Amino acid sequence: MRRRNDYDEREPVAISWATLKSLIPYLLEYKPRIVLALSCLIAAKLASVGLPFLLKYIVDDLDGIRESEVMTLLAMPLGLLLAYGAVRFANVLFGEIRDTIFGRVTERAMRRIGLKVFEHLHSLDLEFHLNRSTGGLSRDIERGVSGVSFLMRFMVFNIGPTLLEIGLVVGLLLINYEVWFAIITSVAVGIYVAFSVVATEWRTGFVREANKADSESNSRAVDSLLNYETVKYFGNEQYEASQYDHDLEQWEQARRKNRLSLFALNGGQSLIVAMAMTSMMVLAAYNVTRGTMTIGDFVLVNAFMMQLFMPLNFLGFVYREMKGSLANIERMFRLLNQVPAVMDKEDAPSLQVSRGEVRFAHVDFSYQSERSILRDVTFSIAPGQKLAVVGSSGAGKSTLVKLLYRFYDVSNGSITIDGQDIREVTQQSLRKAIGIVPQDTVLFNTTIFENIRYGRIEATSEEVFQAIRMAHLDNFIDQLPKGVETVVGERGLKLSGGEKQRVAIARAILKKPPIMVFDEATSSLDSKSEQVILKALKEVAEGHTSLVIAHRLSTIVDADQIVVMQDGSIVEVGNHQELLAREGTYAQLWRVQQSQKSQDMASNRQELDESIK
Repeated sequence: MRRRNDYDEREPVAISWATLKSLIPYLLEYKPRIVLALSCLIAAKLASVGLPFLLKYIVDDLDGIRESEVMTLLAMPLGLLLAYGAVRFANVLFGEIRDTIFGRVTERAMRRIGLKVFEHLHSLDLEFHLNRSTGGLSRDIERGVSGVSFLMRFMVFNIGPTLLEIGLVVGLLLINYEVWFAIITSVAVGIYVAFSVVATEWRTGFVREANKADSESNSRAVDSLLNYETVKYFGNEQYEASQYDHDLEQWEQARRKNRLSLFALNGGQSLIVAMAMTSMMVLAAYNVTRGTMTIGDFVLVNAFMMQLFMPLNFLGFVYREMKGSLANIERMFRLLNQVPAVMDKEDAPSLQVSRGEVRFAHVDFSYQSERSILRDVTFSIAPGQKLAVVGSSGAGKSTLVKLLYRFYDVSNGSITIDGQDIREVTQQSLRKAIGIVPQDTVLFNTTIFENIRYGRIEATSEEVFQAIRMAHLDNFIDQLPKGVETVVGERGLKLSGGEKQRVAIARAILKKPPIMVFDEATSSLDSKSEQVILKALKEVAEGHTSLVIAHRLSTIVDADQIVVMQDGSIVEVGNHQELLAREGTYAQLWRVQQSQKSQDMASNRQELDESIK
C-alpha cells in the first residue's frame, strides 16, 4: 500500500506488465464467455490460414483447364470457390462472434473498475483532495478505464491471434516448402518486431510528453472555468488565455515530435515489409520457373505474407498504445492503492446518539508537524445547548469542525459524542449524526429541489418543501420562473451567497441530525436577511446540540456558552454578559465590531441624505 500523499497526476509512471495481474479478477467474472471467445478466436485464425490454401487450389485448377474447356461452366472449380467463400465468411463471422462475446467481459470490467475508483476517491481523506488537480485526476480515471478496453481488445484480438498465425504460417511453410521460406518469414517478422519495439520505446517519451501537456492544459482550463468569477473580478481573461495557450504550445510541440517519430517508425516498417515480401516473391518465382512450385503456390506465399504483415503493420501503434494503456491503468491503480489518512477501525461500531453531548478533551492538532494549529483545546457542549466559538482569523475555529467531522484525526486528546470517541466509531454513522451549514456552500449543478433533498435522499417532497419553508427560502423560490426546478449552475454559480446559504440551511434542516454545526452560517447575508435566518436557525437548533463558528458576535449573543480562541488556544469561556464583564478579548472584539457597525450605519445615512438632496 502507498503512503497517502505520494500520488501526483503529473508524475511519469513506470510501466509494469505486472499491471495485467490486477485486471484478472475483473475479467474472471465471465469465465465461460472468455473460453467461448477464445474458441472463436482460434476458429477464425484456422479459417484465415486455410484461405491461402483454397486460393492455391483454385488457381492451380484454373491453370490446368484445357483451352477447349474454358467456355464450359462445369470446368470451373465450383466446389473450391464455394468453399473459399464459406471459409472467408466463417473467418469474419467467428471474429464478430468473438468481439460480441468478449465485449461484455470488457465492458463489465470497465464498469467494475470505474465504480471501484470512484468509491475509493470518496473514501480518501480531505488532504488528498486538497492537493490534487480535479482536471488531471478525472482525465487519469478516464484514460485508465479506456485503457482497460484498449488493452483487452488488442491483447486478446490482435497480439495473441497474430502470434498464433505466425506460428501456424511458419509451420505450414516449413512442412510444405523448402526451409528458406520459413527462415525468411521468421527473420523478417523478428526484425520487424524488434524494430517496432525499439522505435516505439524511442517514441514513448514524446507520447508521454504530449499526454502530460494535454493533462496540464485540461487542468488549467477546468481550474480557470471553475474560478470564472475570480477571473472576471480581476479582469484576467487575457492572462488565463495566455497561460492556457502556453500549455497548448507545449502540447503542440510534443505532438509535432510525436508525428515525426511516427513517420520514422512507419517508414522503417514499410521498408522491412517490402524487403521481406520481395525476397519471398523472388524465391517463389524462381521455384515456379524450375517447376518445383505451381502458380497456386506463388499466390499462396503472397497471400500468407500479406496476411502476416497486415496485422503487424499496426504493431508499432498497438505496442505503443498498449504501453500507454498500461501506464494509464497503472496510474489508475495507484489511485486505488492510496491509503486514506482517516480510516475506520476494523469492526468499528456505529455511533449511538442518545443525548447529543459533545466534548473536546485536551485536543492538539497540526496539519504539518512544524506548525501547531490547536493546543490543549478543552470544552463540552451539553445536550440541547448552543456553544459558540469566536476569535480572529487563523485562531483554529474552522479546524474544530473538520476534526468533529473526522476529516482529520486529532494529534493528541480526544473528541467524544455521548462518551464515544469518534475515532472508535464508523465515519458514516458519525457524519450521519451531524448536520452542517458551511461557510462556503457548494451546490451541485442540478435543481434547487434536488440540492435540498441531498440532505436526506429518501425524504418525501412534502418534507423538502417543509425544510424550504423553515429556511425562509419559499419567498425567493416563488419569484423564480421555474421555482424549485431552477438549475443552480456549476457550484451554485447562479445563486447569490445568501441564497446558497439558505439552501444549505434547508438541506441541514431536512437531514434532521441530533447535532448541528453552523460554520459562519450568516456570513453572506445582509442585515435584514441575517435576522430572518437567525430566527430560523434558532427554531432549528431547539432540541439540538449546536456548535456555532461565528465572526459576527451579534449573531451568538444568545449562546449558552461562548468559547474565545486565539492562536489555537482557548483564552476565555462564558456567556455573552459574563465575557463583557471580564473586559477581556471578547469585550475588545465586541467593541470593535459595534464601533464598525456604528460607522457603517452613519455612512449609510449620509449616502441616503445625499441621494435625497
